[in-house]
Amino acid sequence: MEERSRSQLHHSPPRSGWRWIRKLISLTMSVCLLCVATLAGSLLYLRGQSLPVSYTPQTTTIYDANGEVIDSLFNGQNRDVVPLDQISPHLIKATLAIEDHRFFDHYGIDFRGLARAVVTNVQQMNKSQGASTITQQLARNLYLTHEKTWNRKLKEAAYAVQLEMQYSKEEILEKYLNQIYYGHAAYGIEAAARMYFAKPASELTLAESALLAGVPKGPYYYSPYMNEANAISRQQLILDKMVEVGLITQREAEEAKQEPLTFQKLERSAPAEAPYFRDYVRHVAVHELGIDEQMFEEGGLAVYTTLDLHVQRIAEQAVRDQLGNSELQAALVAIDPRNGYVRAMVGGKNYAENQYNRVFAETRQPGSSFKPFVYLTALETNAFTPMTKYLSQPTSFTYDEGRNVYQPSNFGNRYPNKEIDMREAISKSDNIYAVHTILDVGAEQVIETARRLGIESPMQPLPSLALGTFPVSPFEMASAFSAFANGGVRYKPVAITRIEDSTGQVLYEAESVSEQVVEPAYAYVLTHLMQSIFSPGGTGSRVASMLKRPVAGKTGTTDSDAWMVGYTPELATAVWVGYDQGRTISATETHLAAPIFAAFTEQALEAVPPKLFPVPDGVVSVYVDPATGKLAGPDCPDPRAEVFVQGTEPTEICMLHHPHDAEPEPPAEQPDPDRSWWEDVKRWWSD
Repeated sequence: MEERSRSQLHHSPPRSGWRWIRKLISLTMSVCLLCVATLAGSLLYLRGQSLPVSYTPQTTTIYDANGEVIDSLFNGQNRDVVPLDQISPHLIKATLAIEDHRFFDHYGIDFRGLARAVVTNVQQMNKSQGASTITQQLARNLYLTHEKTWNRKLKEAAYAVQLEMQYSKEEILEKYLNQIYYGHAAYGIEAAARMYFAKPASELTLAESALLAGVPKGPYYYSPYMNEANAISRQQLILDKMVEVGLITQREAEEAKQEPLTFQKLERSAPAEAPYFRDYVRHVAVHELGIDEQMFEEGGLAVYTTLDLHVQRIAEQAVRDQLGNSELQAALVAIDPRNGYVRAMVGGKNYAENQYNRVFAETRQPGSSFKPFVYLTALETNAFTPMTKYLSQPTSFTYDEGRNVYQPSNFGNRYPNKEIDMREAISKSDNIYAVHTILDVGAEQVIETARRLGIESPMQPLPSLALGTFPVSPFEMASAFSAFANGGVRYKPVAITRIEDSTGQVLYEAESVSEQVVEPAYAYVLTHLMQSIFSPGGTGSRVASMLKRPVAGKTGTTDSDAWMVGYTPELATAVWVGYDQGRTISATETHLAAPIFAAFTEQALEAVPPKLFPVPDGVVSVYVDPATGKLAGPDCPDPRAEVFVQGTEPTEICMLHHPHDAEPEPPAEQPDPDRSWWEDVKRWWSD
């Protein structure tokens, strides 16, 4: 009896263990019931709440530096509401596939899609996957702003649930397709279909539907009017997604990809001021500052910019005066070197005909306008000075340890056939001298110099780099040359100074970002050398009479490009002229960039007194004998005032022109570095 009791005691589970299991089950059931009750209560609460008043779009205004209006965005909505049965099924399927293919399976929030997006983003360490449903997007667009806060996201989720409780799926989808923004002031699919394809939404083909379904993701970036390649790429992605989720067959997708698309000409209202700059401001705000694109278009923002509309109008007129009715195109961008502010931007001759902004074109070779980077690199070694000489004649250069040969030629096959110095090489744009220089200082060092000055375009360490054979944008060139104008200090270019929301709250304010990328003495010596292109025989001499102030610069010419990049202490400007197709320009057309530059610079600075480039510490000026490169003696026939970085100036006196029995004497006084501009100074004040 005792043994059986012990045996039963041994095999029976402890009562305390069962008690803990029962408590755990009870607790779990209680939590579940509490969650269900909370959810039910929340749903009942939301059911009884009214949805807020819909979000009303407001006009965004862009201002220039003086408070003058450049453009007002969203002057009215182009919208035509249509029922769901008057919208092409292709468009509905395409939208569902790319935006929310589980739309009919969730109740406003897709928890499965949300979990998948979180996992994907964690795996890829970014935010590439979104999880907003169509209902959430509709709630955001109707009732909320596009601020990126947790409070907004929670409200969006609550409103999405309310929408699902008060409207059917078909009603939500209809509201969404009639409300969404498709770019260029077109709201809703009916307006978009008529604007892009001149047909009602009910007649959209599969190919057209897939393209339009991709536009709301980025109405500027995916608009076929602004970037057709991006639009087509997204169209094909959407077609593939439709196949993936079983809405169309692979064959239907391939046929749609091959279907040619014909877009209607975009009808525009009265042209805005500075349209290329306006588009650039939109790009900076959305893609660099993180402002939501729809908020930028219709959020009632006040966008304050650096542009000077007076200067902008002068730039546009200078381009029109030189190009006339020709097929030539041009780009002009002007930057204040003292702060990096973009003061003028002309991206082409006629924005209404072509919206491509050539200021940022990275396909045009700068030609000889790239040479200042070569000569700056040379000067910074202290082994080169303005008096360094090379023989300029037809030359075959070997490089890559003798494995390759490069045979450059001067423009028009004209050669001095004698030794020339750096000043003459810059003034007359001698290619032989430039290649000698880059081979001696190293092409890698020249690339490093260009990178310091803000040139980001791809370059290779080849001898031809000295002649500007690798494409660079006008924007990069103007920004780089602005450092020369500012004593070697380069400011990061700025287009937007401040953005305020509709209530006056500051969303963004620019900060000045600058860096001393060139020592002041080297920047000044290079500037002094580059002023000589406007002297007799220089490549800019044709426009010298138009300039009544100290100006430094460099011309550049290729078979299909003409450049003039130059600066004063107040303004750095790059001008490009050529054909969009890259066809050859004539000898006459190669001379059009310089007159645009000269006319623009003088008129833009008309109210500004002429200023000499300030001479920094570490610069010395001496008279030299151009023939020998030595200090000029009293009997040298053509002494020249030249500037040097201190310590690199010549110390030996020229003996070539002295009597052999006479002791040469140095000049009695040192010349002023800008003495050569004295006659111009007198002309400035007399005109």
